[in-house]
Amino acid sequence: MADEEKFQLEPEVDEVTSIDFRLGSFGSAIPMLFFIVWAIIASMTEVVTTNGLSLGAVIGLIVGMVLCKQDGHTYAQAVMEGFTQTIGAVAIVAWFFAGMFSEVLQAGGLVEGLIWLAELAGAEGAIFTTLTFILAAIFCSAVGTGYGTAVAFGTLMYPAGIAVGAHPVILGGAILSGAAFDDKLAPISDTTIVSAATQNTDVPGVVRYRFKYVIIAAIPVIFLYLWLGGAPDAAAVGEGAEIVAEYADPAGLWLLIPFAVVLFVAFSGYHLIVSLSWGIAVGFILNLILGLAPLSDLVHFDFEELTMSGALIDGIAGYVEYAILVMLIVSMGHLIQLSGAMHDIMVFARSNIKGMLWRVELSYWAVVAAMNTVITINTAAEVAAAPFVRELGESYGIHPYRRAAFLDGPTSSLGYVFPWSGGLLLLVTTIEAQAAEYAFVDPVLPTQLTPFVFYGFALLLVLLISGLTGWDRKFEGPEGELSDKPHKGLLVEDSDIEE
Repeated sequence: MADEEKFQLEPEVDEVTSIDFRLGSFGSAIPMLFFIVWAIIASMTEVVTTNGLSLGAVIGLIVGMVLCKQDGHTYAQAVMEGFTQTIGAVAIVAWFFAGMFSEVLQAGGLVEGLIWLAELAGAEGAIFTTLTFILAAIFCSAVGTGYGTAVAFGTLMYPAGIAVGAHPVILGGAILSGAAFDDKLAPISDTTIVSAATQNTDVPGVVRYRFKYVIIAAIPVIFLYLWLGGAPDAAAVGEGAEIVAEYADPAGLWLLIPFAVVLFVAFSGYHLIVSLSWGIAVGFILNLILGLAPLSDLVHFDFEELTMSGALIDGIAGYVEYAILVMLIVSMGHLIQLSGAMHDIMVFARSNIKGMLWRVELSYWAVVAAMNTVITINTAAEVAAAPFVRELGESYGIHPYRRAAFLDGPTSSLGYVFPWSGGLLLLVTTIEAQAAEYAFVDPVLPTQLTPFVFYGFALLLVLLISGLTGWDRKFEGPEGELSDKPHKGLLVEDSDIEE
């Protein structure tokens, strides 16, 4: 017993239910505000990285410790409890499985299979640009990574498109539009997973509900790329056909099968982890049986260097930095909750909303958009805005499917639109690498791409109109079902709610 007491480094602390900060509720928000300012500065100086953002969050938590009125043990306990919040844990575990699935499909050549489709269609100019948007959307929906789509299509489809007469800047916008399409629809996308998890609901239901928004936004975008996607002064350099011929391979299209398996299992009512596990297994087996990727590309044990590598490991590693950042953001949000600040914010919001539902949805549409403006990693911005959307939406009985749509929508849009957004900067960097390899490819500026990410603007507008008009607004019924009317027992009186 004496030894146990000797090595007990800190006293046991019961679950923390409240924390007081100097400067009141505002003091509890300072860690998050510091992080936001840090993110803005990093974006403006174009040195933003996921780990760099995590450093800002850590410093913010240290600032919070200084402002906390309780002792250090209580504050530390609250921070650790924030790390263990179910919201962050569910998203992180799902990301790891989704990352493995994505890498398995990419290792087997799904991109090359989609390029083969472009070659089969004989696409040139504006048609190539439009087809690139469609194929990027399909690819992104299959593998669940908008950033991965920006790299894959920027590496292969972009130089091929320039060589066959596509407008350089608009082609880049089409790639980013396809990436944004995924972030709104793909059941294995990080933003889709986070939007469902943070609103306490299921991914398949969220995807089914938001499908109509995705398609409505996509239709005018297709016509815009058909109209503007060609370069009138394009030179027939002839290298586009060579690039397409070099990489086009229909064999990669077999990997649409595991994508279909994931959708089928998920929409059959099984947990996302179960559906992704099936997808990983089927993709792994197809890669080996069909010779799409050798075993060493999928998982490799190097006994000389004592290392492990391969698609499965890369899939997990690709999300580790995001996982750390999300845990830190969730922890900062937990401190705000414990201080009672969220309650104060809700009271202020409802006093100005005055029961009008269009103001409710306009409020969280604007908050999510604002967070994405200053936090360039779209998933991080979504996690930061999620508590506000959940608390406000729940108090008016808005169904979690609807809340998740409004949480993910601006994130999917603005995460690829702003010149300082992570997805857009990633494509710019990829294009710079292609410019060094191909004489007919020129670097582009981030500000050049922004106006042509048509899907991002279209989706943002569709959600805004839906919120203002009440189109397709759904409430949560007594058993959690979709309902056209709010049910009794809300946090606000039914009589106070106005359409």
